[in-house]
Amino acid sequence: MFNPTIVNRASQFWSCTIASLRRVTCQNSYYRSVRFLSNTKQTEKEPSERESVINAEVAIIKDCKIPPDERQQEDKPRLQTVRVYRWSPENPNVKPYMQQFSVDLNKCGTMVLDVLMLIKREHDPTLSYRRSCREGICGVCAMNINGVNTLACLTKAKESPKPIVVYPLPHSYVIRDLITDMEQFLKQYQSVDPFLKRPGEENFVGLRQILQSPKDRKKLNGLYECVLCGCCTYSCPPYWWLGDKFLGPAALLQAYRWILDSRDMGHKERLGKLRDFYSVYRCHTIFNCTKTCPKGLNPGRAIAQIKRLLAGLTKKERPDMETPLPNPCQGEDVYPCREE
Repeated sequence: MFNPTIVNRASQFWSCTIASLRRVTCQNSYYRSVRFLSNTKQTEKEPSERESVINAEVAIIKDCKIPPDERQQEDKPRLQTVRVYRWSPENPNVKPYMQQFSVDLNKCGTMVLDVLMLIKREHDPTLSYRRSCREGICGVCAMNINGVNTLACLTKAKESPKPIVVYPLPHSYVIRDLITDMEQFLKQYQSVDPFLKRPGEENFVGLRQILQSPKDRKKLNGLYECVLCGCCTYSCPPYWWLGDKFLGPAALLQAYRWILDSRDMGHKERLGKLRDFYSVYRCHTIFNCTKTCPKGLNPGRAIAQIKRLLAGLTKKERPDMETPLPNPCQGEDVYPCREE
């Protein structure tokens, strides 16, 4: 009778045997090349002939290291259809349109940003987009890929019968192709004062360290990692409606980061700026911001915590470590004492 277990074991045995034979063949070819080079003198062989032998042996070893499946994939092109949003201010009479490209994924990296770079290099050099770090740190390559706001450098370009559809960030002013105007977004981030506030210590800036305990430092996890890409803000429906008044998820996430910081002493002033009808309370907890964040952050939770602070349901905890003001009379060279 047919026994599938025996057949599987036999196939595994023969596959292992073939792999071991390939390794032995590669090792033997390598050792032959080494012995040949050690026994061959420069006077006996010409340099060109020795180099040709070396190149032949290196090619054999390299071919042995490549699995048969990958060797077949390298020869076969992996064509993928990409549709990109196009509009240029140089031709204002031409309406925005979707341009379609057919790219070989073997000629580029694994991310959508690599695909766009290949299109710009080989297909259409007029394609415009932002890029910088290619590691998800700068946040400038934010765009809408297959209906999701994300970073092009962190999104894999998978081979699929469906096309990869690339749009600029939705509900934003398009400057050219995939480049959008981020001026309003950055102004709102600037309005939350993204820096430490310590009133009365302006004369001691840079003269001593401001201490913070490990416990207080852990409270900032999930807040400081924001790269200001704008994916969460431009996926928020209230921001689409009231983008000029509602600060948006990214700016409010950074506002909560500085409110929660134990070294900051201006949290009451920060909350006072947010105590109006539009800055925070236009958030309807749709949580599009949390779903689309490419860094895995939770702006919706930060906005909810700001609402609790504004309503008086919670208060900012006292820091575990406080940095006292330096005594100006200890060093007359640095802090000259004044006689009262």
